[in-house]
Amino acid sequence: MNTDDINLAYKIRHALDEQLDHLPASTVDRLAAARAAAMARKKPDAARFGFASGAGWRGIGAFLAGPTVARLAIAVPLMALVIGMGGFYQHEQQQQLAALADIDAAVLADELPLTAYLDPGFNAYLESQQRQQ
Repeated sequence: MNTDDINLAYKIRHALDEQLDHLPASTVDRLAAARAAAMARKKPDAARFGFASGAGWRGIGAFLAGPTVARLAIAVPLMALVIGMGGFYQHEQQQQLAALADIDAAVLADELPLTAYLDPGFNAYLESQQRQQ
């Protein structure tokens, strides 16, 4: 409910309360009986959330009925997103390590000595070979 709805409900209740003294006794009795019947049919708050009625469960139902549900509705998907992003980051790190390990294995298994890769002339030779292809 927004503020306008709350203000309208307050004004209606106030207007009805002002006229309560002028109502006939039979009308007041019927209104009281209707209110009692409505309250008897009203479900407890805990039952709306699937909890059995009882003193211990009412506290849980009240806890879930509050603004905590809204916070949980935001926090749970946010936590799932953070965990998912963490898992994706770990997967990518493992992929990079595997690629580096493949490069290291290829360099070590090559017939060239390791010092050839450190020679600046060798890098120039590789670049010229790549341009020709």
